[in-house]
Amino acid sequence: MKAQIIEKDGKPEFAVIPYVDYQHFLELLEDEADARAVAEFHEAYTAGREFLIPDEIMRREVAGESPVKLWREHRGLTQQELATRAGISKPYLSQIETGKRQGTVETLSAIARALDVPLDVLTG
Repeated sequence: MKAQIIEKDGKPEFAVIPYVDYQHFLELLEDEADARAVAEFHEAYTAGREFLIPDEIMRREVAGESPVKLWREHRGLTQQELATRAGISKPYLSQIETGKRQGTVETLSAIARALDVPLDVLTG
C-alpha cells in the first residue's frame, strides 16, 4: 500500500490511500465488529441473558399460531401436562391457545415457567 501523507505545520495531518485499500480496511473493520457482536452474544447466551427461539417456532408464530401452543408442542407436552404444571385447567389452557382468552399475567407467568421460557416469548 502506498499512502500519500499531507502535512500541516510540518506534522502529518492526513494519509491518502488508494480506494481499493480503503475498501479493504472497511471490510476488516466490519469483520471485527461482527466478530465482537458474536462474542458478546455468545457470552450473554452462556450467562443466560439471551434466549434462542427455534426457526420453526418463529415462522409459525409469525403465521399467526399461538406461542403457548408452539412451545408446548416443542417441549413435547400435552395440554393436560402443561395445564397441570402451570396449575390451571386444561379448558383454560385450550382457550389461551386458541385465542379465546388472553390469560392473566399470573397465568401466563405460570405457563412460561412450566415451559421454561421467558414470559415475553409468550406475550410478544
